[in-house]
Amino acid sequence: MADVLAAVHRAVVGRDQALDLVATGILADGHLLLEDLPGLGKTLIARSFSSALGLAFARIQFTADLLPQDITGSEVWDAEHARFEFRRGPLFANVVLADEINRAPPKVQSALLEAMQEYQVTSERSTYPLDRPFLVLATQNPIELEGTYPLPEAQVDRFLMRLAVGYPTAAEEREILSRRKARKEDPVTVPPVLDLARFREVQRSVEDIELDPALEQYAVELVGATRVDPRVEVGASPRGSLALLKLGRARALLRGRDYTVPDDLKDVAVPALGHRLTIKPEPWIRGVRGPQVVQESLDRVPVPKVP
Repeated sequence: MADVLAAVHRAVVGRDQALDLVATGILADGHLLLEDLPGLGKTLIARSFSSALGLAFARIQFTADLLPQDITGSEVWDAEHARFEFRRGPLFANVVLADEINRAPPKVQSALLEAMQEYQVTSERSTYPLDRPFLVLATQNPIELEGTYPLPEAQVDRFLMRLAVGYPTAAEEREILSRRKARKEDPVTVPPVLDLARFREVQRSVEDIELDPALEQYAVELVGATRVDPRVEVGASPRGSLALLKLGRARALLRGRDYTVPDDLKDVAVPALGHRLTIKPEPWIRGVRGPQVVQESLDRVPVPKVP
C-alpha cells in the first residue's frame, strides 16, 4: 500500500493523516464519510485512490430531486426481445463517491443504505448483487444545512469512519499552485499500482494480522466508556467495537506489521467511534461532540501491555 499512497500523493499534496485514514478504511473494506468544506480535495482523493487501486469509480451528485432508480438502475422495456431488462445504475462500481449525501431525500438514502448494508440493490421485484469490493465514500458539508436531509442513525452507523480532510498548510498550498502551473491543465492522472485481483488479496490479508486478546478487551472498554459517559444519550454499539478492531488490523498492515499494537487502535478510535455517539441536548448546546468524548475516553482507559 506504500506504492498506492505514493501514487495518490502525485495528485493530492500533503494531507498525510487524512490519506492514511482513507487508506486504512479502504483496506478494512469499509464505507467512509468525509465531512468537510467544499474545495478541499474530497473528490480528488476518492478518484485518486480508485485509480491507484485499479478499481471502477463512479460519482453521484446527490440532489433533492434524485430518485432511487437514478442510483440503483431501473427496469427498461426491451421491445426487440419483448421483455424488461435491468439497466445498472452508478452504484455498480467498486468505489462510489456519494457527493453531498445529506442532500438526497429519504427514499434515496434508504436505497443507498441497502447497498451499503446488504451489498445489493432492489429494483421492482428483483434483487441484484453488487460487485465486490464495494466502497462508498460519502461527503457532506458540515456548515451548509439548507435543503438537506439529516442522515438516519442506522446509515451513519454503517460508515466505518467519519473524518475531515482539512485545509492544506501554506507550503502545501504553494505546492498545489506550483504543480498546477507545471501541468498546464486541471486534470491530474494517477497511474494504477494494483489491479482488482491483487487489491482483493491485500484486503483479505488484513484478517491474518495478529490481534492479542488484551487488545480485544481494550476495544470493549473503550466502547463501554462511551456508553456510561453522563453526556452521552446513546453510546457506540458492538458495531463500533468491530470497526475498531478491523481498522486497527488494517492500520498495522499499512504500517508493514503482521501484528497489532495499542497505538493502532488509538490512532483510529476517534474517526471510528465519534460519529456513533448521540450527545444529550444540554452538552450538545455547550459544544460537546462525539469525537471529544471518545478522546477523553482514550485518556481515561488504561492501555494494555502487549508482548
